[in-house]
Amino acid sequence: MKPYGYLLLIAGFFTLTACQSASKPAPDTTTQDSAADTCGASQYQNYVGKPLSSLGSQRFATPVRAIPWNAAVTMDFNLHRLNFLADKSGSISKVYCG
Repeated sequence: MKPYGYLLLIAGFFTLTACQSASKPAPDTTTQDSAADTCGASQYQNYVGKPLSSLGSQRFATPVRAIPWNAAVTMDFNLHRLNFLADKSGSISKVYCG
């Protein structure tokens, strides 16, 4: 192999390694930012695992939206609204603001 062949091989190697993307660390979901918790969702995390029907008798200080599995919901974003998202079995899987 001629010297310029080695140079092309090395240049190709460095070009491919420059295209490699760095892995991003996974976001920490255990801690919630206080600015993102404007509706007080952190106070209602104990509802995760309970049936969605258990919300019917409760009173909340903020607007609430109970979202059944695979239901259509509006895309309006309200930081003061409390959302309860249910899974296929009808139990609450996520409580969040929005």
